[in-house]
Amino acid sequence: MALYNDNIALPGTLSYPGSNEKMPLAIFIHGSGNVDRNGNQKLGTIEIKANYIKLLADSLNARGIAFYRYDKRTSIAENIKLMSDKTVFEDLVTDVKVIIDYFKKDKRFTNITLIGHSQGSLTAMLAQDTNVTNYISLAGPSEDFETLIMRQINAQSAALSPTVKAHFEELKKTDTILNVNPYLVGIFAPANHHFLKSYIAYKPLEEIKNVKARTLIIQGDADIQVRIEDAKNLFNAKPDADLRIIKDMNHVLKEVHTLKENNESYYSANFALASELVETITEFINK
Repeated sequence: MALYNDNIALPGTLSYPGSNEKMPLAIFIHGSGNVDRNGNQKLGTIEIKANYIKLLADSLNARGIAFYRYDKRTSIAENIKLMSDKTVFEDLVTDVKVIIDYFKKDKRFTNITLIGHSQGSLTAMLAQDTNVTNYISLAGPSEDFETLIMRQINAQSAALSPTVKAHFEELKKTDTILNVNPYLVGIFAPANHHFLKSYIAYKPLEEIKNVKARTLIIQGDADIQVRIEDAKNLFNAKPDADLRIIKDMNHVLKEVHTLKENNESYYSANFALASELVETITEFINK
């Protein structure tokens, strides 16, 4: 099925177990990058084929939960032609609102759960409304994007940190960065300036306090992109949430036991999802 946010296509797949009974619906919101409905994407010449969203959909369907997954707007070539350098973070939020608005009228479903993965954790926080019963932050960062990038760059190359800080300050003051450091163009490319400025304005630790839906915070202890500390920080900001740390689960929701497996699981669908993840989500939605 294809939904639209103005002229931007949001094609997706609704899957559910064959039943005439009403059931809960989970809507999955992707993390950063050009992620398709299955959890795959291209990064230059590199192809990520973890297929984790499709695997999660199949697993929850088997447990009586309907699942909607869609192609992120940036994963579709036709959308890219329509998008300008004026794209902002709020556009991702309104994409989710379009989907919520569509399914809130569907009588087949008893309630709606938003599952926000990584960057999608914040997107889902901002998109949720009174039509959303449950909210799940799945490997969601607790830092705003500026702080996160500053920490990561400092760990990789401390010499670049002052330049990163100066770029962010210039962006906040002038809406642009005149001379982007060549080593940082992957982050600060001119086409990203409006998106970045809108994105860094949001602080997950503040936004999660505004979530009215029942909340579950999930983090894997094998995740090399988002820390257990992030999940604990989100929980401290919203102590009425449930918090679960999943043993041996990495960022693409797979069960891994070595760094080699962790890296390989991004490029192969042959690694199984962490079973505890599926049971945790099922229990929370059905509670």
